[in-house]
Amino acid sequence: MTKIPLASRLFFSHLLVMIVGVGSLVIIGKLSSRPLFVLHLQKLEGQGITLRYTRTEVLDGFQIAWNRSTFWSVIVGATAAGGLSYWVSQRIVQPLTQMRKVTQKFAAGQLDERLPSSEIPEINQLANSFNRMAVSLEDVEHRRRELVSDLTHELRTPLTVLRGYLEELATERLEATPAVYQQLAKETRRLERLINDLQELSKAEAGYLPIKIEAVNLRPLLESLVQKFADQLLEDGPVLRLDCPSQLPNVLADIDRLEQVLVNLLGNAVTYTKTGSITVSVGKESTGNPIPRLWIAVIDTGVGIAPQDLPHVFERFWRAEKSRNQHNGGTGIGLAISQRLVELQGGKIEVESQVGVGSTFRFYLPLA
Repeated sequence: MTKIPLASRLFFSHLLVMIVGVGSLVIIGKLSSRPLFVLHLQKLEGQGITLRYTRTEVLDGFQIAWNRSTFWSVIVGATAAGGLSYWVSQRIVQPLTQMRKVTQKFAAGQLDERLPSSEIPEINQLANSFNRMAVSLEDVEHRRRELVSDLTHELRTPLTVLRGYLEELATERLEATPAVYQQLAKETRRLERLINDLQELSKAEAGYLPIKIEAVNLRPLLESLVQKFADQLLEDGPVLRLDCPSQLPNVLADIDRLEQVLVNLLGNAVTYTKTGSITVSVGKESTGNPIPRLWIAVIDTGVGIAPQDLPHVFERFWRAEKSRNQHNGGTGIGLAISQRLVELQGGKIEVESQVGVGSTFRFYLPLA
């Protein structure tokens, strides 16, 4: 069956309405005008005006005049209504046609196209929604390309090292010493850590990561983590301390995922703080938030983060200095995972930092 375009459907629907309206007018006028005119003549005769010899001629003249005026009214009205209907139909369909062309360009990979605004409020709302969707799709595509590029870069380095060592060992130009095998194992662990982090982040973003929310007392966990990281610090390194009240209210959280967040934050603080201090601080939010929350902060006196870099710290694979990750073996995904884990537990994470002064990573969790 042939599909009729929307513009033709609108035009014919307007035309049908016009035909029904004009037809009703003509039929009702045809049936009622002559009897009403006769009644008017009878009133005139009742007032003493004699129309006995001219009544037939008057009625015939009225009928002829009515027929002619009706004919020309229908012709002129139909022409004007048809032209107006065609113009209105085109105005309604034009933005939809533009939308079709833009979607075709989207399908071809041109994601920078946008719909212009329309004078029709409903069409304009649709155009605004479409443009917001276009911005979101363009951002997703941009992030996808960045992810592929960053992932390729992260995988290339350990794979190149592994290939180099293996080729040297195969040609016996390199002696198979324990140090060589340790280096191979180190690069293998780095690849494993990257893949595990990517899998963890993918599950968290897709909502497939199991989260077991329960009332949790944070102090034992904080004491254990501070002690564990303090044992790893050198004597000339930063001082790690815990600033926490002896009695803390319970929070609603997953204790295992919470430990993962704190390990990521403390690990970053230890990596980028050579001297000074690292403080794990805890307190109850004092603002008028409708949901009472507890905040946990990791405060360091490390290298800090530049202001222009702060909005990007929770993006996957982001690093203020691309080269320093090669030294410490990080994947650049830890903070992205931490942010998603905090959000899955109903919390929020934020960062404050100054170059040369230090950084503060603070996240909030609802009280039990």
